[in-house]
Amino acid sequence: MEALEETLLSPEMIAARVRELGAEITRDYQGKELLIIGILKGALPFMADLIREIKLPLKYDLMAVSSYGASTKTSGAVQILKDIEMGIEGEHVLVVEDIIDTGLTLNYLVGNLRSRKPASLKVCTLLDKPSRREVEITPEYNGFVIPDRFVVGYGLDYAERYRNLPMIGVLKPEVYENG
Repeated sequence: MEALEETLLSPEMIAARVRELGAEITRDYQGKELLIIGILKGALPFMADLIREIKLPLKYDLMAVSSYGASTKTSGAVQILKDIEMGIEGEHVLVVEDIIDTGLTLNYLVGNLRSRKPASLKVCTLLDKPSRREVEITPEYNGFVIPDRFVVGYGLDYAERYRNLPMIGVLKPEVYENG
């Protein structure tokens, strides 16, 4: 695809890591029922693949939050666009996110969910960019640590495009600098 500079993670690399994460989560939550909260829209492909690899009873729900709008940089102001529909008090909650960048959105979200008194709350992310972190937040489950590059594919987008790519690719700067 001509909009990509390079492929950072192939579909095979992603699938192998999702299987490993599913096995790790299955082991850690043995004997418990899990409630997965997927963060729309980016985490949807990752969450769909991940829940098929978790060999436990589970329920899932979806939330939509925004701090980016149409920009490539976070505004820092987080809005819940769609809240979960089920209560989480006393539940073992795993938040599934596509990418942690500055951490501002996830930090807000974790604080909001903790106030609802779950039995436990952990975070699983496909991608982590610790070099961009502005707040102290570390996911308990992490697919890949990546460099500070603008990535798309496997749910991640630029202006709602490229989400359907089966891999994670680095978007050419001229694509997002010139709109």
